[in-house]
Amino acid sequence: MEISLVGKKALVGGSSGGIGKAIAIQLAECGASVTLMSRSLEKLKAIVASLPTNLGQQHGFLQVDFNDFRGYQEILHNFFKDNQIDILVNNTQGPSAGNALEKKVGDYQEAFDLLFKTTVITTELALKNMISNNWGRIINVASVSVKEPLSYLALSNSIRAAVVTWGKSLATDVGKHKITVNSVLTGYFDTDRIAQLNTKKAEQLGIDVSKVRADMESRVPLKRIGNPKEYGYLAAFLASDKAAYITGTQIPIDGGLLKSL
Repeated sequence: MEISLVGKKALVGGSSGGIGKAIAIQLAECGASVTLMSRSLEKLKAIVASLPTNLGQQHGFLQVDFNDFRGYQEILHNFFKDNQIDILVNNTQGPSAGNALEKKVGDYQEAFDLLFKTTVITTELALKNMISNNWGRIINVASVSVKEPLSYLALSNSIRAAVVTWGKSLATDVGKHKITVNSVLTGYFDTDRIAQLNTKKAEQLGIDVSKVRADMESRVPLKRIGNPKEYGYLAAFLASDKAAYITGTQIPIDGGLLKSL
């Protein structure tokens, strides 16, 4: 099965590394013109320069800080004055780790701005042209923790669950315009984020970080951590015409980690 995104334009959040970068690369390899978003200017420049252009793709980037909602909103408004996209991947860095006893109400507000408000405003701006074109793909990068909360990720558990339920509601509203909205429930992937979380957990438990990773791998039925490329394959499929009848879903990509249905 060949997946072609030739002629499509994509906007991918958090794409200077990890899952976001892997998604951007795969979309570009399938023919899409990709605009990356991240804080790291040097990384963005390097990735854009490395993306394939053999199918007429034209790539670019937006330097944004997802933690600065007002600044982010201004940059996105300006971008959409002169640009339109067909594929939107809502992805940001995660909020700080910590359990529910450690987090205060202000922490939840910051996480809400970071994860929920940026997702909603970006989607709102992208939808105008998607509706006009009668075609669009919205992919929300979420987490398996919305189904089985992780005690050390109280902020992410709470706000990502809101994103997923919002996405389900949106899918119902925009389906008539041939726009699909799906959320991907992310398991353990070999990214800097996982490395940071493992380091913190190792410090809290007073053990070597390699033991934390080994324990993580042992809990995955496939007995390994995911490769971000594998995430990119799923995103490219959901972004394509091959997935035209898939919407309103929450798709785990976790090596079988989730125990619930």
